[in-house]
Amino acid sequence: MSGLLSMLDFAGYVALLLWGVHMVQTGVQRAFGAALSAALGRALGTRARAFVAGLGITAALQSSTATGLMITGFAAGGVVGLVPALAAMLGANVGTTLIVQLLSFDLTSLAPLLILAGVWMFRRYPPGRTRDLGRVFIGLGLLLMALHALVELFEPLEQAPLLSVILQSLASQPVLAVLLAAALTWAAHSSVAVVVLIMSLVSQQVVSVDVAMALVLGANLGTAVNPMIEGVTGDDPAARRLPLGNLLTRVAGVLAGLILLPYIGPLMAKLETDPSRVVANFHTAFNIVVALVFLPLLTPYGALLSRWLPKRSDPNDPARPQYLDEWAHDMPAVALGNARREALRMTDMLQTLLLYARAGFKRDNRHRMVQARQLDSALDKLENAITTYIATLDQENLTQEDRQQLDSILAFTSNVGHAADIAFHGLLGHISRLRKQGLLLSPEQRAHIDDTLAALVANQRQAAALFVNDDLRQARALAGEKSRFRAMEAEAAEAHLHKIKGGEVDAAEAGALYLDILRDMKGINSHLVGAAAYPLLARHGELLPSRLRDANAD
Repeated sequence: MSGLLSMLDFAGYVALLLWGVHMVQTGVQRAFGAALSAALGRALGTRARAFVAGLGITAALQSSTATGLMITGFAAGGVVGLVPALAAMLGANVGTTLIVQLLSFDLTSLAPLLILAGVWMFRRYPPGRTRDLGRVFIGLGLLLMALHALVELFEPLEQAPLLSVILQSLASQPVLAVLLAAALTWAAHSSVAVVVLIMSLVSQQVVSVDVAMALVLGANLGTAVNPMIEGVTGDDPAARRLPLGNLLTRVAGVLAGLILLPYIGPLMAKLETDPSRVVANFHTAFNIVVALVFLPLLTPYGALLSRWLPKRSDPNDPARPQYLDEWAHDMPAVALGNARREALRMTDMLQTLLLYARAGFKRDNRHRMVQARQLDSALDKLENAITTYIATLDQENLTQEDRQQLDSILAFTSNVGHAADIAFHGLLGHISRLRKQGLLLSPEQRAHIDDTLAALVANQRQAAALFVNDDLRQARALAGEKSRFRAMEAEAAEAHLHKIKGGEVDAAEAGALYLDILRDMKGINSHLVGAAAYPLLARHGELLPSRLRDANAD
């Protein structure tokens, strides 16, 4: 019975260790995720800079998976090539070893102070960077407490018969040790936690240094399995290049490590007498050596991966989200960035619909109606996907800035979706009506429609740019377009009325349709203004609550 209770205690302390690591990772991601993502995007130019950026950012996040999600997003969007992305992943693997080096020293006495400071910051401040740093301090304190409890627990566990049998089998079967540690790391989603646990085992002589090194190899393998199995979305083989490339470098390193393990163990023991420090040093050395070996080979290696996994283009399925990565949900800043990039895809589709309409008023383009119908359906699906994606974010931990971004994304996607509906069902529907009923617009009307559609496309592009850069001057200019479109409709309505009064009854039906076309274009423009200009102007207090004149002003 006592042995069972000891095993339950062991499992509980391991769970506390994992939770502590999770709190540290999520706290840093929420506090600095946007800034770190921006810094990573700027650094992914050459393999050397990418390696350093991956190392530094992963050292801060303590999650190579989180860094890999950022890098994969950049690579999927064509912002970064495969070779710098692979270099950044090599740096990320080295970055995860730094906290292991720190935790190889006895810092147990800091645990109460860290938890006290963290709880005070978490309870005292609203959602934001300070509160997230409080989460980091709480996680570090829990992590240190779990390590201390595990050290105290390992001495009686060493005498447990079941554990003795397992350890004896691992001592003679290093491959089994690698597989066991890889499975545990995959389940824990954290190589840091598993390596720290191995350090605790070896410090109490529960396992030998050689077995501990084999377990460390398995932890390095397991952390590369996670992104490969769970981090790849969609069916495009090209999306698997980066996680597969990272996994294969891990496999090659582990195989070489297993072969050299009988020679490495004595060498590492000569350099350091503390067993836990030996494990930490081996973990760091392994990742550094793998990085040094593969960095010069990344160009042919990337070409090989590209040949194995060619990009699959699927132009007939525009509704499939390209950037809504579910694994970014723990990083609101990254998730909102993904949603923003997907929303920009909607503006590209809207532009295509507007260009179809512009071409349709000039010539017969019935063959484009199938593509237009697919785009309209895709826009509806993308709008729903983006809304669902950001609605499932943890609202409690969103900062005020995150909430503003979330609201602006929702407003943008909703307005773009409505504009696309008007473009397809309105403008393209009017083109079909003109053709079926044999109605003819005057040359002046056709020229005016063409000019207005050109202005509408320009406003669509300006709205997309404004969604990214938050330029107040551009927002005022785009909002001013509403007055121009309103005046255009009023002028056309008055001209139409004069024609009817003047006896031009034959032109009444075509003129009424012409007015409907102008009203739809005005509606599209209004949605573009509501998508990008009004939210920004409202945040800066530049919108009046109503256009009505105050009756009590006089």
